[in-house]
Amino acid sequence: MKRALGPALKILALRMPTLAIPALAIPVLLFGSTMRAADAPVVVTSIKPIHSLVSAIMQGVGEPKLIVDGAASPHTYNLKPSNARALQDARVIFWVGPGLEAFLEKPLQALGRDASIAELDNAPGLVKLPFREGGAFEPHDDAPEHEHDHAEADHDHDAFDTHLWLDPMNAKAMAAMITTTLVAADPANALTYQGNAKALNDRLDALDAEIKGIVAPVKGKPFIVFHDAYQYFEHRYGIRVAGSITVSPETIPGAERVSEIRHKVGELGATCVFAEPQFEPRLVNVVIEGTRAKSGVLDPEAATLKAGPDLYFTLMRGIADSMKDCLSST
Repeated sequence: MKRALGPALKILALRMPTLAIPALAIPVLLFGSTMRAADAPVVVTSIKPIHSLVSAIMQGVGEPKLIVDGAASPHTYNLKPSNARALQDARVIFWVGPGLEAFLEKPLQALGRDASIAELDNAPGLVKLPFREGGAFEPHDDAPEHEHDHAEADHDHDAFDTHLWLDPMNAKAMAAMITTTLVAADPANALTYQGNAKALNDRLDALDAEIKGIVAPVKGKPFIVFHDAYQYFEHRYGIRVAGSITVSPETIPGAERVSEIRHKVGELGATCVFAEPQFEPRLVNVVIEGTRAKSGVLDPEAATLKAGPDLYFTLMRGIADSMKDCLSST
């Protein structure tokens, strides 16, 4: 490296004799940013909302990798070879947990053994809400058979709704765990992570107040969603979700469930039925046919959004705006 830089340094010295920059400082100025990027830890995230929070905290240090990209859903995702390589190379891995990203559970055990793995559904301070059966959203008393598969685990991942990020206060709790994990894995950049986390918390507080204002005019109007992903948004902002077409998007509802939801639309006067971009919208059309309800689209997993530090805010505003637009026009 010294032999290659020697002639360049001599030319700079001849052309700029008045510069008082030590020769050894020039390589640092030329390559400092490259060296910093090379020093950034390899961080892998599971889904877009989590990737967005991690990206915001890592700004100025590096950019995390994303597994479930594009319009894919964690409910139906199959791991790719490139994802497996990313997990194997990772120093830190963030995911919600096996209740949401079941496809990651075994690969993390096999490929992520050298990484710090943060399961964000364990973040201190999270509000966790129980699953609902769909229809009238009555909490189920008897767990289905598959829910007993993890009976010997430390805690039952199937006991709560895993769409935790749809409450900005939960996002703050997860951001705190993300920050702690990154600081422990990469203490050299601790001040940057901590400063970014503070800025993120301030933005999340402002977003929370903004969404309250957006949905306030339509809080009392009932509506139907494609699958029960919005309980945390509902709980935080007092909106009225009357039921879901399917409990889980990987399970196609039968004729009986569709008939039940059609009856509910009429019975409750539900004014909107919301589809999701990853899944078949035909079911929504079947549900609203012959009723006065309108259709809309909600995107709880950011399928249509570009990944990055601002995605979380675009996602949450988009949900609030879609609810307001559809419910206000009925």
